[in-house]
Amino acid sequence: MRSILAFALAGILLSSTVWAAKPKGCVTADEASKLLDKDVCVSTHVYDVVQLEDGTRFLDVCSPDTSDERCGFVVVSLWQDHDTVGDLTKYRNMNVQIRGIVRSMHGRSGIILSHARQFYGGPPRFTPNPLLARGFSVEDRRPPVSDPNLRNRGGIRTFMNSRIQEPLPAK
Repeated sequence: MRSILAFALAGILLSSTVWAAKPKGCVTADEASKLLDKDVCVSTHVYDVVQLEDGTRFLDVCSPDTSDERCGFVVVSLWQDHDTVGDLTKYRNMNVQIRGIVRSMHGRSGIILSHARQFYGGPPRFTPNPLLARGFSVEDRRPPVSDPNLRNRGGIRTFMNSRIQEPLPAK
């Protein structure tokens, strides 16, 4: 009985130390540019919001004194994410924290901003890999994966087969 009580007490103490651990802080844009393919929180100042003709928007996180060639980090919002991201001009001249996966983008590092929840520590919007979804259609009656366990092996189903019926007992 004592060992169970001691074990329960140790579990409670261990779980409380895990919850009391300090959460990971945000890193600067310069530090984030070195953390490729990592999910990080970036704390930065947005100097300007730039929109291209195709609808792609950029958060300019480099100071006006820094040339475009020396600016090593960028935050990009694509046109197809316009509805889920919302208005970005409200972040102009503000300090923000953005969570996302740091990717290499044309010689720079950056984060793709695909959902407004990324400003509040949430994950980016899920986008399926088009190479994995190739050849799959909802209208198909076959599964999207080729699982040998799901194939008919040429035999008939014996459990609950409607063609094989036992004679009912006579009354």
